[in-house]
Amino acid sequence: MARKPNSYFQFKQFRIEQGQCAMKVTLDACFFGALVEVSDSQRILDIGAGTGLLSLMAAQRSSARIDAIELDREAAGQAKENVTQSPWTDQIKVIQSSIQTFSGLPEGYDTIICNPPFFENALKAPDRQRNMARHTCSLSFDELAQSLDRHLARSGSAWVLLPTRSTPSFLNAVANCPDLKHSRTIAIRSKPNRQEHRHILTITKNLADQSLEEKSEVMTVHTEAGGYSDRMKVLLGSYYIHPLE
Repeated sequence: MARKPNSYFQFKQFRIEQGQCAMKVTLDACFFGALVEVSDSQRILDIGAGTGLLSLMAAQRSSARIDAIELDREAAGQAKENVTQSPWTDQIKVIQSSIQTFSGLPEGYDTIICNPPFFENALKAPDRQRNMARHTCSLSFDELAQSLDRHLARSGSAWVLLPTRSTPSFLNAVANCPDLKHSRTIAIRSKPNRQEHRHILTITKNLADQSLEEKSEVMTVHTEAGGYSDRMKVLLGSYYIHPLE
């Protein structure tokens, strides 16, 4: 019998209750949240906040105002609960809304974080809430790119986590927005000799020189022996209660 996911995940400075959310806390989301550069951010937008995990991770490392947008009513309620029980109640605002209709701040956001629905034209599960969280029927890549274009402040950056197979479709959508540029890719692989399975993409707006070359790097989660890589230990050391081995 498969193990039932825990109803909560305890971090050093906050706790994530997740019983009402289709998408639970995952290792991918945790290292994504730890990698996003937020220390100099003043205004952060979290698109598809789910449990509020990424917003809370960002709040731990910044003093930014954070707007966390979540379409699903149950998930938005859970995110509000998690924020209320955290040290950053006054810093994070959870808003139940679609990003397509969200008005946002007039000046835009200097950082946007998004772990979007990524399955395109795939068979759906019976669970409506899980379908909404995982399939692009609730947020297409074109709509996501247009939302980044609309809500990014000048010289702002968006960070997006996707499976590698979804990257080309998303970048095609980004290419249709003239003010956006794909500036960086962090390729994630589980072990040194494995294929990349996730991409963390940085999308920038209104760069002074749009001809700048894209940067790329590779990050490995585990060593060949099965332990966590040194970089993963550093990234998650500020969040996980127990040291990674």
